[in-house]
Amino acid sequence: MVKHIILWKLKEEYSPEEKQEIMKGIKEGLEGLVGQVPGLTEVHVQIEKLPSSNADLMLDSTLTDADALKGYAIHPAHVAVADGKVRPYTASRTCIDYEF
Repeated sequence: MVKHIILWKLKEEYSPEEKQEIMKGIKEGLEGLVGQVPGLTEVHVQIEKLPSSNADLMLDSTLTDADALKGYAIHPAHVAVADGKVRPYTASRTCIDYEF
């Protein structure tokens, strides 16, 4: 199994209300990929955080193996969510992938 974890910081130009709507859209889009992308078994997008956080949201996903992660990266459904709901609004992205 492989964990694919991403932390994003949204662009500063958005108001808190806009950021909340953007994060809801990202959560809905990414969590909706389960069942569409082969090997993607779980997706959790955390948008509620404590004030001590320095990221705006987190993706915690589980895939069957490293090959499934490679396929996920280029799968049309994932690319559509990434290009439409994530990349236009994010200022930074930090990722860690690991086997467990």
